[in-house]
Amino acid sequence: MTLLASLRAKLIAASDSERAAQQQAYMKSEMPYHGVAAAKVGAICKEVFAPLVFTKQRDWEEHVRAIWDGAKFREERYCAIALTDVKQARSFQTPESMPLYEKMVVEGAWWDLVDEIATNRVGPIFRAHPKAMRPMMLRWAKDKNMWKARTAILCQCRSREDTDAEFLYACIEPSIASKEFFLRKAIGWALREYARYDMAAVKRYVKKNEARLSGLSKREALKHA
Repeated sequence: MTLLASLRAKLIAASDSERAAQQQAYMKSEMPYHGVAAAKVGAICKEVFAPLVFTKQRDWEEHVRAIWDGAKFREERYCAIALTDVKQARSFQTPESMPLYEKMVVEGAWWDLVDEIATNRVGPIFRAHPKAMRPMMLRWAKDKNMWKARTAILCQCRSREDTDAEFLYACIEPSIASKEFFLRKAIGWALREYARYDMAAVKRYVKKNEARLSGLSKREALKHA
């Protein structure tokens, strides 16, 4: 039995059709849900993935792609993302994994999938390999695909006091005048996270760019001011 088949069988056993309909409506998802709570999805992933041993990045990536590509329900895509975070795959979290994450960002194309990848997969790679990742994230920030641009803006959201402010501003710049809600929201969120560690810097940035930033971005950025 494939990993996807094992996951799907357990998700079906835990499914809730009423919850599934509510989740699909809330997420505005074309892909249906099984109706399984996030904590239960995580427990299922932990159980199914526990015996796995990956010695080669190619093998790990093939399994991730198989689950992602074969997914018929949204929780199955959550499982694919969960497989990218297993302990056995930690050594594979390098710029070499970025084509995989790019695929998932572009094809996922919604915040529940993209944001987890942006903050908890791309972000750690960015912090560990800044020399390789900086030019890539700058290219993504300028990309016509707004989910790649959102990923670039959000990639430092877990960097805390180590946030590179000037680089954050550079990733924001191509989208600063965008009317896209998800880009405006991302700008505000990224600035808000940085403000936890340097509120004064964020206030200066917002003031300097007050006429260009959307109201949403400004409200989010200064939410804790």
